[in-house]
Amino acid sequence: MTTSELKSFLDEKVIQYNTLDFIESDPVQIPHLFSQKEDIEIAGFLSATIAWGNRKMIIKNSHKMMDLMGNSPYDFVMSHSEYDLERMESFVHRTYNGQDFTSFIRGLQHIYKNHDGLEAVFSKQQEPNSMQKSISEFKKVFFEIPHQYRTQKHISDPMNGSAAKRINMMLRWFCRQDNKGVDLGIWKSISPSILSCPLDVHSGNVARKLGMLTRKQNDGKALTELDTKLRELDPNDPAKYDFALFGLGVFEGFI
Repeated sequence: MTTSELKSFLDEKVIQYNTLDFIESDPVQIPHLFSQKEDIEIAGFLSATIAWGNRKMIIKNSHKMMDLMGNSPYDFVMSHSEYDLERMESFVHRTYNGQDFTSFIRGLQHIYKNHDGLEAVFSKQQEPNSMQKSISEFKKVFFEIPHQYRTQKHISDPMNGSAAKRINMMLRWFCRQDNKGVDLGIWKSISPSILSCPLDVHSGNVARKLGMLTRKQNDGKALTELDTKLRELDPNDPAKYDFALFGLGVFEGFI
């Protein structure tokens, strides 16, 4: 496939999958439950954090997280009591447990009380074609407060070679503004042009089949390789191709 043919093919798949129908089977539905900016941010951040494994279980457990916070995530983060946090102890999603959840609540409170919120933190350390340094800096700020060491593994660090799939997915949700109704576009301080495609087993395998990715591991180096290709196709909105790559892999078995 020539670059022109590849672009036409993937652009068609973006149009096919970037629709409201996509929401009902994707964790992006969780932040869509809310209208206040801070509620959307916290709901999106927490649901993206546990977005690995079975998608139905991800969505089920994300709803459970919202229920445990009284479906008012920002209010809960800012005004919870220690007794409230005790209710979190029973939560578990794979290796993410109740202790991790309570650490995340405290980390979020720290972000909103002392650093002007999630958008303000992610807006720092932006680079011309990458949010990866920003993600790394966010992790440092998030874990400035006392926490269990094991909890750190639930936020990836691109500076350690990670593709940071879940955080890049969250950034797509919050920063893309294409008016299709899937991505929320609530963050105006970060250009969609510097976003990365969330790289996972599905998008990675499809990208390899299409000749866009040669590296076998789905790591930070692979993300850079894929980003370079996607920016050639659309330098203003490269992350939109997540819909095409993911849709081809999950819904069409294109591997």
